[in-house]
Amino acid sequence: MFSAVGFATGALRSEVITLSTITRVYRSRIPAPLADVLAWHDNPCVFERLTPPWKKVQVVEAQGSIAPGGSKHLKVSIAGPLEFSWKLVHAEIPNQTGFADIQEEGPFRSWRHEHRFLPDGEADTMLEDRLTYDLPFGIAGRFLGGKRVESELDRLFRFRHRRTQIDLNRHSHFTATRPLRIAITGSTGLVGRRLVAFLRSGGHEVLRLVRHPAEVNDEIFWNPEESRIDAASFEGLDAVIHLAGVSIAGGRWTRSRKAAILSSRLDGTHLLAKTLAHLSRPPRVFVSTSAVGYYGSADSEVLTERSAPGSGFLADVCKGWEAAAQPASAAGIRVVHPRFGVVLAAEGGLLPLISRVFQLGGGGPLGSGEQYMSWIALDDLVGVLLHAVTDESLKGPVNAVAPEPVTNREFSSTLARVLHRPAFVRTPAAAMRLAGGELADELILASQRALPAKLSDQGFEFAFPTLEDALRQELGRYDGAGSWSPALSTSNDRRAA
Repeated sequence: MFSAVGFATGALRSEVITLSTITRVYRSRIPAPLADVLAWHDNPCVFERLTPPWKKVQVVEAQGSIAPGGSKHLKVSIAGPLEFSWKLVHAEIPNQTGFADIQEEGPFRSWRHEHRFLPDGEADTMLEDRLTYDLPFGIAGRFLGGKRVESELDRLFRFRHRRTQIDLNRHSHFTATRPLRIAITGSTGLVGRRLVAFLRSGGHEVLRLVRHPAEVNDEIFWNPEESRIDAASFEGLDAVIHLAGVSIAGGRWTRSRKAAILSSRLDGTHLLAKTLAHLSRPPRVFVSTSAVGYYGSADSEVLTERSAPGSGFLADVCKGWEAAAQPASAAGIRVVHPRFGVVLAAEGGLLPLISRVFQLGGGGPLGSGEQYMSWIALDDLVGVLLHAVTDESLKGPVNAVAPEPVTNREFSSTLARVLHRPAFVRTPAAAMRLAGGELADELILASQRALPAKLSDQGFEFAFPTLEDALRQELGRYDGAGSWSPALSTSNDRRAA
């Protein structure tokens, strides 16, 4: 697919052209032809893809496309309940390929954002974001908030350019003659939300399984607890991706909680597999997720898809979970079981919880800190799921983990370095067992050193193979070069108007 080495290149230049007006320019080479880059930006789902996971932005109203006259009304959270309204109108850029966003109402005294696209050879495009803005209160506004605004804009556009490169590169490897029709369970969950936006931004049609009667065209009704499903809506689909299941980290594992975790996976998977098996035009592939908990706790043993299952509650859940898809496999449908590692995402799951502890100075290793942690960046995980759908040779269990598992101690020290916080407060295993019981042993203290052997054999390349790069992209905590490697250049040239 693509190589992480030298993947994100570009330069940054900042210039003050009056005492209060600022122009900043961000450039990156995008590995896709100009027409593809323009079409991708015109997709309404791309705005969600270009919104950083650490920012809360709500689209209140959107009209038209990126063509002149289109507009967006946003609500942007600053901190807690504080937010501001921002209305932007699209305009053309004279003598340039692209479009501009001009502030009609918002926090700046004035704002113009030009999205410029230039062909860079036959296969690539140079993306340029040119910002010209005035802060409120003139020179006083720049003195009080200018550096903070510049820093936030740098974080934003480093993120946007990196994700643009990754997404367009991944979508460019899809060579079918038409977009796919894909049904997804768990579309409102952590993985599902980002997967839906990613697939739709690539032009694919996504149908979401919901537990209420379908109200809009992209919904399919199902109720696995009652074995009810709208089977006819699955006829002729290309793929089904099954993500739904009660969270394993939602509290102590009481008897009823464990029963809910198990039944939510087995019942839903079996209902889908049985339904797909009886269709006259079934999908070509059923992607039914699993987890590296399949291997139990294995100390420092290297785990591949050929490794034997382990013992414990999670291992038993994963074994039953995968076996529940057997009716689909028996009917000749290609079945893939991505075994998820710890998913790193700024908007949910483990990362925001543990980051808050580190921010408060309480971070450090858990237990001995020597237990291995198999992890994956969420943007790589959605790439793995698309790969599972489109690669006809992939079937059976697939370790959906990054190629470099780390110990908990290594994870703690890396996160501390990214957040510029200490990592010396060790939490004893006994304290975690007292607080979490069986959950602590199987979810936090268990050791799984899993490798993505099948993905590596097929040449799948991760955008974020190293933990530090993944954390910096998800949290927007870039170092000096960040995603603009090999160089970041900044100049401030103060000139009176």
